Amino acid sequence: MISAEPYGPELSSIRDVSRVRHSGSGLARLIVRTRFGRFRELTSAMNVRLNQAQVPSGAPRRAATVALWLLAQLTLSAHAGPNEQAKRIYERIAGEPPPASALTQMSAAITATPGQQGLLNAAAIATSAPSFYNVTVKNLVVPWTNRDQTVFAPLNDYAATVIGMARDDVAFNTALSDDILYTVNAPGLPAPSSANNDHYATAEANGVDLSAALKRTTQSGAYGTPAQATAGLITTRGAASAFFINGTNRAMFRFTMIDHLCHDMETVMDITRPADRIRQDVARSPGGDSRVFLNTCVGCHSGMDPMAQAFAYYNFDATAGQLVYTPNQVQPKYLINAANFPFGFVTPDDSWANRWRAGSNAFLGWDPTLPGSGNGAKSLGQELASSDAFAQCQVTKIFQAVCFRAPASAADQATVATVKASFKSGGYRLKQVFQLSAAACPGQ
Repeated sequence: MISAEPYGPELSSIRDVSRVRHSGSGLARLIVRTRFGRFRELTSAMNVRLNQAQVPSGAPRRAATVALWLLAQLTLSAHAGPNEQAKRIYERIAGEPPPASALTQMSAAITATPGQQGLLNAAAIATSAPSFYNVTVKNLVVPWTNRDQTVFAPLNDYAATVIGMARDDVAFNTALSDDILYTVNAPGLPAPSSANNDHYATAEANGVDLSAALKRTTQSGAYGTPAQATAGLITTRGAASAFFINGTNRAMFRFTMIDHLCHDMETVMDITRPADRIRQDVARSPGGDSRVFLNTCVGCHSGMDPMAQAFAYYNFDATAGQLVYTPNQVQPKYLINAANFPFGFVTPDDSWANRWRAGSNAFLGWDPTLPGSGNGAKSLGQELASSDAFAQCQVTKIFQAVCFRAPASAADQATVATVKASFKSGGYRLKQVFQLSAAACPGQ
């Protein structure tokens, strides 16, 4: 049964919609319900405006026709057959309508094996589409590479590496620690360089098919970064230029938490952690009031500063345009503004410790087989990527990208938990998460 709000009457068929009285502003708020849950406002997707003062007199009739068509599509989704499910899965994964051959294959796969496995088989066909890598995965990851978190940023080595790892089923829990890099193997491109992004920007401008042209290599081989200093995405040029530039290197820690554990500092504040490793640059009485530090600042810095110490030997040289690594030499940025609190922590090396293994942030699910401390970015990356929050974050983001909704309902949360378990037990393969997520919402 379909009902419409805010009008109230239940509509037993699409035809009944025509009997609903509506004004321009009323239709703009029409919300459709089905037994599968609540859909977005129709006009949020269509950007329909029915203010009769702003549109021609025929617009309400045309908009009503659009609304009726959308309602019909929602009804079809609720009772989707193999063809409709195949089309939906392909569009969600590949970001475009399926070619006839793919639609036939996927529909046959769903029919041949009824149930979840048939949907998964169909989703596997969709993830072979070039646009899955060139559009869907790329648009998912590009916002991770910049501080504005915008998709409107150039392709870089960070994004290309994630796309390549997804294509090749490389275990994604190595993404923050491995000596890994993907370059583009195509004619007419500048060579990969640690000093500029020309290689990737030109590939994007030339419309190179990343699904075919990406080639796995190493940062140590392509850029000359010492192998022990490589830490996967953290030490790509794209990440370094965004998060190691200027500042205090806390940005790298913060954005790694946002992008890979789905938590910003406000959600992991814990004022119960020891403050002994908070650096000198953090004032202990901001504005002359020590309560601000004790009840606010310490909540983030007591956990962040001991872990961000892993980046003590890194900097991004904006003039040279490249990552700088100074083994056994702490970057000056770690010692700035010492007069703010002279008795604060003075960084001696790149040793780090995870104070969040205890206290309220134990909920992030730290791996008990790891020591929770170490030296350098590589071991910190292992600590972060081995957490349950890391797996939860990847699955949640992909579910939302594929199903076009956050997993808010109990059913969706159960689906995410199941997909996360498969992600962790199945080798941390991103492509599998896309397939499982698409199979979970083929007609919703």
